[in-house]
Amino acid sequence: MSEYSATISWQKRPEETFIDNRYSRAHEWQFDGGVTVPASSSPHVVPLPYSVEANVDPEEAFIAALTSCHMLFFLSLAAKKRWLVTSYIDHAIGVMATNSDGKIAMTEVTLQPAVRFADKQPPAEQLEALHHQAHELCFIANSVKTKITIAATR
Repeated sequence: MSEYSATISWQKRPEETFIDNRYSRAHEWQFDGGVTVPASSSPHVVPLPYSVEANVDPEEAFIAALTSCHMLFFLSLAAKKRWLVTSYIDHAIGVMATNSDGKIAMTEVTLQPAVRFADKQPPAEQLEALHHQAHELCFIANSVKTKITIAATR
């Protein structure tokens, strides 16, 4: 068993009343490795200026966690097959919608990995099988109910 931690911190600004719901949602995520990430609510959820568009929001982080986990397993599996990967770029997209329980949720995430190899590109069916295996191994994907689609590009 492994344990992970993050510290999330927010501070009311002196000029904010707070109880009028007009306060900044800007906050920080601090991770045990020492990285601090500026975070906020999404402007899709809380309008500007109370959100900070430049900061990472929980929905973006959710998508990033899914695709990062998938990528790390894919790279590990490719290395074991001795496939020389030179780049991996994924423009993942998440959809917020009402789920079957009537709640707003991240209902679908589509990973769109574009993988480049130093040598020739592996056959499509082998590449698809490796993405499937990476998805099956991904801890984050195994932890959520969200439908995850992998639409790998060449």
